[in-house]
Amino acid sequence: MLEIAPLAVAGTDLKLGSAPVTGTIYGHAITLAVAGPLVRWSLRARDSAGFAAALGRPLPERIGTHSGGIARLGPDEWHALLPEGSTVPLITGQPLSMVDVTARSIGLTLQGPGAVAALGRGCPLDCAALTPGRATRTVFETVEIQIWALAPEHFHVEVWRSFAPWLWHALAEAID
Repeated sequence: MLEIAPLAVAGTDLKLGSAPVTGTIYGHAITLAVAGPLVRWSLRARDSAGFAAALGRPLPERIGTHSGGIARLGPDEWHALLPEGSTVPLITGQPLSMVDVTARSIGLTLQGPGAVAALGRGCPLDCAALTPGRATRTVFETVEIQIWALAPEHFHVEVWRSFAPWLWHALAEAID
């Protein structure tokens, strides 16, 4: 049976630069860390080819995949995680939406053979099936997250900033 981790008192419990948590889960090594600073964009457009041309960069064609810092989450929805200082071109005259959501979310990284087991404590997906290049929106217990598979045993988890301390503590509690 899963137990819910103690709730954090405030959003200040977790910030960029928080010390990583290392240890094991079910005997498998794992490191939980706060991801470095990123620029985040919510992108919506019905014409993906036209949108990609206007952006000047390719977009993932298949839902549930990511490449070049952009994940395709739905038929007309992408989420971009770009290096700090990155910009996207201002596009006008097209039916699309580009919203800077940098302040909304924070990223956590899970790395090591125990990463799948840690995610499996609260995520209903078979996280072992998330091979590098896959990205999806899901939940951890009842909290909406995005999981990006970066490499074997290396995941980036996006979570809304207000839920980040809770998710951090829920994952850290699983680590021995």
